[in-house]
Amino acid sequence: MSVAVISKTGERLMPTSEYRARKLLKSGKAIKHSYHPFTIQLTEREAGDIQPIELCMDTGYIHIGISVKSEKHEYLAEQIDTLTDERIRHDACRMYRRQRRGRKRYRKPRFNNRKRDKGWIAPSLKHKKDIHVQAISRINKVMPLTDITMEMGNFDTQVLKAKEEGKPLPQGACYQHGERYGTATLREAVFSRDGYKCQCCGRTIRDGAMLHVHHVKYRSQGGTNSMANLATVCDKCHTPKNHKPGGKLYNWKPKRPDFKGATFMTTIRWQLYNEVKSLFPDINVHITYGAATKEQRRELNIDKSHVNDAFAMGKFHPKHRANAVLYKKKRRNNRCLEKFYDAKYIDSRDGSKKTGQELFNGRINRNHKKDSENLHQYRLQKIKAGKRTIRKQHYSIQPHDIIMYKNRKRETSGCHCNGTRVVLLPDKKTAAIKKVKIYKYAGGYFKSAFN
Repeated sequence: MSVAVISKTGERLMPTSEYRARKLLKSGKAIKHSYHPFTIQLTEREAGDIQPIELCMDTGYIHIGISVKSEKHEYLAEQIDTLTDERIRHDACRMYRRQRRGRKRYRKPRFNNRKRDKGWIAPSLKHKKDIHVQAISRINKVMPLTDITMEMGNFDTQVLKAKEEGKPLPQGACYQHGERYGTATLREAVFSRDGYKCQCCGRTIRDGAMLHVHHVKYRSQGGTNSMANLATVCDKCHTPKNHKPGGKLYNWKPKRPDFKGATFMTTIRWQLYNEVKSLFPDINVHITYGAATKEQRRELNIDKSHVNDAFAMGKFHPKHRANAVLYKKKRRNNRCLEKFYDAKYIDSRDGSKKTGQELFNGRINRNHKKDSENLHQYRLQKIKAGKRTIRKQHYSIQPHDIIMYKNRKRETSGCHCNGTRVVLLPDKKTAAIKKVKIYKYAGGYFKSAFN
């Protein structure tokens, strides 16, 4: 990986090698400027010649590939993985905000003071669009970019879904007849598609089964309410135990692919293009498409990856390539202040230890009657009481921070024991927080290894 260079007066110069940057730092002719990407600032030189440098970006919903290169060198190759639970976090933020407002003075209700600006998009989409813009801005601050190439495409999700299922392409009125055409509710549409039959055990309503709609990919893991992610299961299968690791419903793979990425690019592609062009007026912004990238990648004879897709774009394809680096977006703060630890009982059937949720009373919702078998009767003896814990402080060391412990750099997994000890990776050993020294905070991104 190359090192970005800026002059004494802050002018962006051509990147240099790690070896030369190390010599400049050691001799005092340069100082450290920033870390992402690693940049040095010269203490004597004020100007210099620059060559054309282009930034190519493989845009995406979850994975973003970036390649910064000139005619002879690739200076930067990185992949950024975004958060997949942004909407859920916004829902949690809304819940906590409403709680705070409820504890304040009385406020007269107002219902007509909500408006959306022109070009408004959902916060979850705006968050992912901003990551693209921030990545370009971060690199442009320390490297003299002359061109930006972004891969964008307009996707028709109905055509993609028809091709995946081997059905004829939709035409005319078929575009208006979606999956839920002719049904009153989403629940009814899922049951009708599955023939009112449990997809796990095969029981039907004729067998006395009570049917439920199950999310194949859990909502907490980014699953949606689309019919492709919903399945019909009965009350015997749709239990808390089967949702846990080892249960029938755990890691049940979706039947159809997810079209979130296609919908995302169709929604924000022109907003992203216009914003990049307005923020960087001195840089030439170009658009390319996936078909062209695929052909170029085949000509270069390189494997399929997000970083390689970015490298295949643009007009420069140097032989000297940089090592790819993976950055993952992380949550800066955990807003969950209270946790609940379930009680444990002895199961009278086999003598094993089980939680109260596993031996539940058969009622999934408080307003329902019994949804499945009552397992309360098998609670033999309580061996551990349930408890609530409330976090009352913000710990100085957060997950993925780099600390110095016994003269070695170690990555952390967070704190425990009320912040008195820190968990070290990858062996999960702990150390007293008094014996460690912070080396680098992870911030919004942390560097990870490719699988």
